[in-house]
Amino acid sequence: MGLTANGLGSGLDINGIVSALVNAEKAPKEAQFNVQEGKLNTQISALGALKSAISEFTDKLKPLSDPNTFNGFTSKLSSSDFLKVKTTSDAVAGSYNISVKQLAQSQKLGSAAVADADAAIGAGTLSFSVNGESFDIEVGAEDSLKDIVKKINGSDSNVGVTATIVNGDAGPQLVLTSDKTGEDNTITVTASADSSSALADTFTMTELQPPKNAIVTVDGVTITSNSNEIENAISGVNLTLTAADVDKTTTLTISPNTDGAKKAVTEFVDAYNALMKTVQNMSGYDPETKKAGAFQGDALIRGLQNQFRSVMSSSFGSEDGQMMLANLGIKTTREGLLEIDDDKLTQALKDKPEQISDFFANEDTGLVAKLTEVSENYVQTGGIIDSRDESLDKQLSRIGDSRKQLAIKMAAYESRLFAQYNAMDLLVGQLNAQSSMLQQKFDSLPGLVSKK
Repeated sequence: MGLTANGLGSGLDINGIVSALVNAEKAPKEAQFNVQEGKLNTQISALGALKSAISEFTDKLKPLSDPNTFNGFTSKLSSSDFLKVKTTSDAVAGSYNISVKQLAQSQKLGSAAVADADAAIGAGTLSFSVNGESFDIEVGAEDSLKDIVKKINGSDSNVGVTATIVNGDAGPQLVLTSDKTGEDNTITVTASADSSSALADTFTMTELQPPKNAIVTVDGVTITSNSNEIENAISGVNLTLTAADVDKTTTLTISPNTDGAKKAVTEFVDAYNALMKTVQNMSGYDPETKKAGAFQGDALIRGLQNQFRSVMSSSFGSEDGQMMLANLGIKTTREGLLEIDDDKLTQALKDKPEQISDFFANEDTGLVAKLTEVSENYVQTGGIIDSRDESLDKQLSRIGDSRKQLAIKMAAYESRLFAQYNAMDLLVGQLNAQSSMLQQKFDSLPGLVSKK
């Protein structure tokens, strides 16, 4: 605001008059800018919420893109005391009676007892063999039983033998254990030494524990394994044996994993409905609050709705023919949302798991691939939402520029008004001064009588 005396000549409040005139010119335009900025900021915020909703929906598509979601199986044991089970996609639904007759175990060999585990035994060579593979260690003249244990366990050529010392009643003994279970993994030890060395006598080995294979029967069929981990004992079923009892039978039931598939489909439907409600709120009108959504009538929202609805109502090919969401008991309501017929979905997942898997998960033509394509068009960097966001930012920037131009214009307008009113005030002051001077002259003329 310019500096001025407060109407010294005219007595008028020039500052107040100029301020009122400037505000009268500026206020409507600033109010218009505020409305425009508020609308643009609301739309920018709404775009962020829309992008987030689409991303959350896309995340719920991931389980549906995995064929194992529909082709997987669950296993149930009547007793878990003897074994554990893990299924693969190759499993076949059915019931099996399993009995664990024997667990696999490793062989253990013991050396002759010695008087002192720290005493030297004598020089020579020890040769070890396990399942056709072998390695040697050289024993020095000063090496004790403890030194030999370290050399065996620390050998880079060790083919599967672990050594330890057991202090029994007869004295310390070196005990060898095969690292692998089963009869194929037996240990042989050969000691080579001269007659003055006790190495050969010490390493005359005694079997402390025989190697055993695991023995299992499945519906009366015997299965023998070197390991307690048995892969594909039944097609697509891996067994882990934990205990044995020839008199006990465990029933294993394999069934399609419809619960997992149903959960994935339900979450997909819920996520789609949440997305559509977000979109409807942005584009609709609330008669109670009398407020319109941020994108009421906007082509971006209409385009998004139309593309998603088009994909949802389409049919997709599989090896067994065409399929639609309606075939799974999923239909579209009048509000444009999805609704699940629980019984129909459950039955479809039981009857046609492979066809449903192909319907959702086919990487080129499946429903997930098509929905993901639509989503990415909107949320990817440089996509439709980013482009609109950039456009809104530019409009905000232009409003900022317009505010600056208005401020410059109003400053010039204010200066012009002050100049005009100050000039008027000066003129009025001069006229008042002249009027006073004339009055004084008239009052001083002879013959005139003052009317005080």
